Amino acid sequence: MSWNFELIAGPYGGITEGPVWDGGALLFSNIENNRVLRYAPSTGEVTVVRGGTNGGNGLVRGGTGCLYCCEGGGTGRRVTRYNDDGTTTVIADRYEGKRLNSPNDLVFDSKGRLWFTDPRYGDFRADMELDHESVYRCDPQTDGSWSIQRMAYDTGCPNGLLFSKDEKKLYVAESKYGDEAKRELRAYLVLEDGTLGDYEVLHNFYPHRGVDGMCLDAAGNIVATAGWDQSGPGSMIYVFAPNGRVLSTHPVPADRPTNCCFGDADLHALYVTTVGGHLFRARLK
Repeated sequence: MSWNFELIAGPYGGITEGPVWDGGALLFSNIENNRVLRYAPSTGEVTVVRGGTNGGNGLVRGGTGCLYCCEGGGTGRRVTRYNDDGTTTVIADRYEGKRLNSPNDLVFDSKGRLWFTDPRYGDFRADMELDHESVYRCDPQTDGSWSIQRMAYDTGCPNGLLFSKDEKKLYVAESKYGDEAKRELRAYLVLEDGTLGDYEVLHNFYPHRGVDGMCLDAAGNIVATAGWDQSGPGSMIYVFAPNGRVLSTHPVPADRPTNCCFGDADLHALYVTTVGGHLFRARLK
């Protein structure tokens, strides 16, 4: 059954990303305009809830309800928490004393640890201090600070990430552009000591555009944004079973969808953002 995507906001003249449902409305980032927007389904109104986000990309809500953001550009290149009083707390901006590349997406595990990816897209790399693009984990400390650990040593350009329903696997989108670059949906084993083991390639998108962002449905399937209009089957929402089997695909009416999440009061709507700055919604049965 095809999904009917309705344009409900935008385009905004810059990438939209990081959709997250806050219980009553949808929050999403507008990267080039350095802001977080809020769409209220009850009124259709879109408001700015945060500015100065330094190219803020991925968003996630923590256990206390605070919003966490991957500030990927400008003077940012850090993971932050936006506090209710308007202040900002830096969770991580360096690894082994070197500035991060461009934090992209993030997710909490059930122990309150924050995992994030740190790729670098685009040709400009002169200001990079690290010689790798990796997956990290930040652990909260008793004094309010966070420790940072590198968790993956075999990624070339990690993008979206997501835990399986039982948290025994970490799904990572390895999505680098260019000839011979890997575009894989990977499933890393999460070992008992909290480190990552070997990974399995669930789907290989090469030579087309791979996964950008993703979320889980109620059954534990992976709902992912991938593809582009210039090659392959086009811009799509893919639904993968946990073993990588493609359960369904759903064309998106704009090029290069970037991320997705479920929302509305019944969580039966899928919200989708795009490179062109759109916000789409599909009501699902």
